[in-house]
Amino acid sequence: MGNRTIDVLNAVFIMGKIDLSSEGKYLTVLIGSLVYLFTLFGNLSLLAVIAFNRNLHGPMYLFLFNLSINDLIGISAMIPRVMSYVLSEDMHITYPACLIQAFCIHMYGGATLLILSIMSFDRYIAICHPLRYHSIMNKNTVVSLIASAWLIDFLLVGILFGLTLRFPVCKTVIVNIYCDNVSLLRLTCATDTTVNNIYGLFITGVLHGGGAFSVVFSYSFILFTCFKSSDSDAKLKALHTCATHLLVFLIYEFSGIIVVLVYRIPNTPLLLQTFAGMIFVIFPPGLNPVIYGIKTKKIRVKLLHRKVTDS
Repeated sequence: MGNRTIDVLNAVFIMGKIDLSSEGKYLTVLIGSLVYLFTLFGNLSLLAVIAFNRNLHGPMYLFLFNLSINDLIGISAMIPRVMSYVLSEDMHITYPACLIQAFCIHMYGGATLLILSIMSFDRYIAICHPLRYHSIMNKNTVVSLIASAWLIDFLLVGILFGLTLRFPVCKTVIVNIYCDNVSLLRLTCATDTTVNNIYGLFITGVLHGGGAFSVVFSYSFILFTCFKSSDSDAKLKALHTCATHLLVFLIYEFSGIIVVLVYRIPNTPLLLQTFAGMIFVIFPPGLNPVIYGIKTKKIRVKLLHRKVTDS
């Protein structure tokens, strides 16, 4: 189509295709659907337990509540549409639908790091300054931290997409089976995307670097406080609580680093990029409710109590 500008509101775009046999398609849809339902059930259960138990309305659980909402946004933006493409072979999508999917996926990525950073700060205050915890982490502080996380995420991602949307669109074939900012940028007529690349590295550095710094800073003081304490029970309880958060953070960071490397390394196969991107959105949301449900005593007790009551 050359460099002829396309009216994105009236055009239909074609998603990329992955060659699968009939058996492979049905197996992919089955596994994808089971993973989605499992993640949906786990996060909705976590949300219900926190929402309907007033003793779980403390700061840590409210942060976890927002983390579960964010997980549902990410995986719901990805799995249903991809499974629909695989099953129906109708690979068409409108530009607004593609833009919304991409925006939700990037919002999920940024919000996860921001919320986990806040949770590490919360653990730092709880363990290193226990007598001042309730005065520092009061209702206003918690609401401000949560609102700030979502607002900062929205602004960072909004600028990212604003830089992409400034270019006219010249292509109608999306190389991937889901939409993200890179896919949208490849549709444009842009010949110089230096600003986009620099900002992409900037936002990656801010979110991943900031998240890593907050965790290292918080846990350095937490470990120092724990090993200085003579109360072995309190020490074990603190380390157990922190281990849950640290495990979730490391799972997300590991998935995110793989995606960044796969997209930044030249000539990486498209299938590998697709697989890495999907793992990034699917893996953490599926594991988070399991990890917190098993390792957080109050949540585990409430879940088991509800199960016994229902039976």
